[in-house]
Amino acid sequence: MPLLEVKRLTKHFGGLTAVNDLDLSVEKGEIVGLIGPNGAGKTTVFNMIMGTSPPNKGKVIFKGKDITGQKSHSIVCHGLVRSFQRTILFSEMTVLQNILLGFYLISEIRFWNSLFNASSTRNRQKYLLEKVIEIADFMGLGPSRDQLAKNLPHGHQRMLGVAIALATNPELILMDEPVTGMNPEETDSMMKKIREIRNKGITTLVVEHDMRLVMNICDRLYVLNFGSMIAEGPPSEICKNKGVIAAYLGSDYASVC
Repeated sequence: MPLLEVKRLTKHFGGLTAVNDLDLSVEKGEIVGLIGPNGAGKTTVFNMIMGTSPPNKGKVIFKGKDITGQKSHSIVCHGLVRSFQRTILFSEMTVLQNILLGFYLISEIRFWNSLFNASSTRNRQKYLLEKVIEIADFMGLGPSRDQLAKNLPHGHQRMLGVAIALATNPELILMDEPVTGMNPEETDSMMKKIREIRNKGITTLVVEHDMRLVMNICDRLYVLNFGSMIAEGPPSEICKNKGVIAAYLGSDYASVC
């Protein structure tokens, strides 16, 4: 059974069909890419999976259970989480405080109790702090853990967004353009981290325009164009697909194969 299945997922906005009868699946342990030109419907797919935009038709199946249209916080508690295209951080909080918020999405600790340092939560808080530091170190943010999020370089802010997602203890992460705005060195660091995340047993479905990244780290690719699937397969096949070249990759496609 696939970890994630999308069956005939369809989304209309007025007279526009943003996503049309989409089928895709992600097996446990895979890194799968969802690619295509701007406006192809990739982010809409993520929105439907995470419950922020209910589909007009179709189903989202996670771990064999129908989660279609559930609230995002419930979906996160099932083990499915998303990191966003735009870095969404609490800018006036430190790196550690931002990561800690990820734990509160799934923690049994009452947030207000923790603010008042209720004795029943102190041991749990100590454990959470240790886990937060562990995640910060894993994402290369250890030296910056006490800095305010707003003062981090862009690449570190993107890493922090992924760190917050990891704090929810996910089985599957949806990454929406994780290397947007990154320089080549930062992109290489993120590619390495995505592989290391997989090595920790966490599956990834990634939307990304950086073809060097998707061609090097993804096991399989799905290609969307005008809301419809036009190709699916390993990167070695996708980069030679004439339909994909015409719709998306263009004449320079050979440089990423």
